[in-house]
Amino acid sequence: MAEFPVNPTRFDPYKNFKFRVKWDNKYVAAVSKVSGLVRTTEVVEHREGGDPSTSRKSPGLTQFAPIVLERGLTQDHAFEQWANLVWQFGAGLGSEVALKEFRKDIVIELYNEAGQLVYAFRVFRCWPSEFQGLPDLDADANAVAIEHLKLENEGWERDTAVTEPVEP
Repeated sequence: MAEFPVNPTRFDPYKNFKFRVKWDNKYVAAVSKVSGLVRTTEVVEHREGGDPSTSRKSPGLTQFAPIVLERGLTQDHAFEQWANLVWQFGAGLGSEVALKEFRKDIVIELYNEAGQLVYAFRVFRCWPSEFQGLPDLDADANAVAIEHLKLENEGWERDTAVTEPVEP
């Protein structure tokens, strides 16, 4: 049974379709998909010389998987503007990268069905390693044009100030 201390009669876990993303203290328009937050710690195996039958395991390097944001193509150019800080076409030699501002912290917020904030994660020192500004175009398709932004990051943490709200 799911555990909800503030709302003990709630049984169902939170849904994954109500969320928002923000950077530079502004919500980013039309984000329709965010990949999961994944942290992987390598395993370092070693064994002692006097004990050949078993190995010991300890934690090694921790890595954070890139986060992919997707959204329908609109006139909001936030994805492109951020990607251009990493590499700007036509910029002068040595000024292709905006070194002071190409990294940003982002916030990913999850809401319950009533629209109340239930979780927030801060993702640190993100920068775009891949930007797809225009998808494959197909005259026979019946689909929304989607742009993608792949963000490298140096870690994330849950915002513990966001707690379970009293549900209506």
